Amino acid sequence: MNRDIAIEKLNQQERWDVLVIGGGATGLGVALDAVSRGYTTLLVDQADFAKGTSSRSTKLVHGGVRYLAQGDVKLVREACIERGLLQKNAPHLVKNQTFIIPVYSLWDKIKYAVGLKIYDWIAGKLSLGRSTVVSKDETLKQLPGIRQQGLMGGVLYHDGQFDDSRLAINLAQTVVENGGVVLNYAEVTGLIKNDSGKLSGAVIKDNEKKAVHTVKAKAIVNATGVFVDNILRMDDAEAGQTVVASQGIHIVVDRRFYASQHALMIPETSDGRVLFAVPWHNEVVIGTTDTPVGEPSIEPKALEKEIDFVLKTTSGYLDKAPTRKDVLSVFAGLRPLAAPDKGSQKTKEISRSHKIIKSDANLFTIIGGKWTTFRKMGEDMVDKIEADLQWPSKKPKTETKKIHGFSETVNWDDPFYFYGSDAPLIREKINGTYNNWISEKLRIHEMQIRWAVQQEMARTVEDFLARRTRALLLDAKESVRICAEVARIMAEELNRDNDWIEAQINDYKKLATQYQIA
Repeated sequence: MNRDIAIEKLNQQERWDVLVIGGGATGLGVALDAVSRGYTTLLVDQADFAKGTSSRSTKLVHGGVRYLAQGDVKLVREACIERGLLQKNAPHLVKNQTFIIPVYSLWDKIKYAVGLKIYDWIAGKLSLGRSTVVSKDETLKQLPGIRQQGLMGGVLYHDGQFDDSRLAINLAQTVVENGGVVLNYAEVTGLIKNDSGKLSGAVIKDNEKKAVHTVKAKAIVNATGVFVDNILRMDDAEAGQTVVASQGIHIVVDRRFYASQHALMIPETSDGRVLFAVPWHNEVVIGTTDTPVGEPSIEPKALEKEIDFVLKTTSGYLDKAPTRKDVLSVFAGLRPLAAPDKGSQKTKEISRSHKIIKSDANLFTIIGGKWTTFRKMGEDMVDKIEADLQWPSKKPKTETKKIHGFSETVNWDDPFYFYGSDAPLIREKINGTYNNWISEKLRIHEMQIRWAVQQEMARTVEDFLARRTRALLLDAKESVRICAEVARIMAEELNRDNDWIEAQINDYKKLATQYQIA
């Protein structure tokens, strides 16, 4: 992916079939489906790819045990199918992760054992493995440090685990490889209508080069997550609220607090949700919360009460639980939940199913959904565009489309595993020209920085440390230590001056304070 080439192609294309606004999971799913069917496709995002919600998940590709408990079998079935397809299409990023639910009553043991058998059955041929009841002794062996008092055993089940922003980057690369154009730091500032009042294009501001582009498009898709209402109001100033934002936070701690290879699922928290402790990049991600928020922010901040909630809930299950001083990083994300027409406004009760709406001017907006179902969301959106605009129906092709980086041979202990088929190319350059490890702790090499600029459209220090690698989320303090060196190397690749370097360092240090707690 090359940003200059993308801008050149943006200017050369007289009219696009599909313009996608939003470079998160949903927008990338739409763009991939559209370009796979042969449509000329342009995707733009006001910031970086997956800057928002799509880089701040619990790192799970899952059917959704909680949704099964709510009786949403249709969503669980769809998610289980998509989970299986994604593992087949991106095996370098999606792994089969075992989870254990510790149980402290006979009723819970029966309830979860039966419920997870139903979960297995719903997944069918795309199941990642059968759930089993685990004895008390085996549970203690597999979950070292788990609270023993009252423990009656556990229930083991299988789900998927992945790296969210890395998948987003690989999806963007796949769109480009199939003839599409993707552009970060490109903000839609206005929509254009023809004499009939139908949308015919958009005004796009290049926030990096400070240039303005006017593009024409036959179909425009609003896939901006928690910001969909902003785009809807560009189309219709009187448009109402369509999404409810819910904040979820995660803390990251050292593996010594939870040394198991299995993920831990705490099935019932005090607010009626579930809490996970998931091994990830040699650390442990623990979360999440469910806090309704008002006006969405592109950089949400964890609330003190949320941090305390996660730590307190975790302490009820681990003998040696982490405290505030043990938190390596804390990050917050906003869920773009479809606002219900009536009934409860409690965010944990709002369906995660996606919904597509079309305005009178033909603005196609997709709301709700989750990472696991991004491919199906994209397929449904392009189906809707074809039907409503009376385009000839084309067969979807993403069910079996391999994602950039596809590699069936994966060593999950390899610090470069998430590059998939690109890893040998990076190693080749390391063994050739460059041999400088920027961070031994996070296993970040100079060549990764150069690769991110050259191949993955990284434009800022944050892009690299937060999303091309996961340094900010894994150890915020260590990421600050190396940010100046990252800025220097990026400046070489991007041909930037010392003022740019200083600004990047200052901006990153300010951002990183939000990811650290006292």
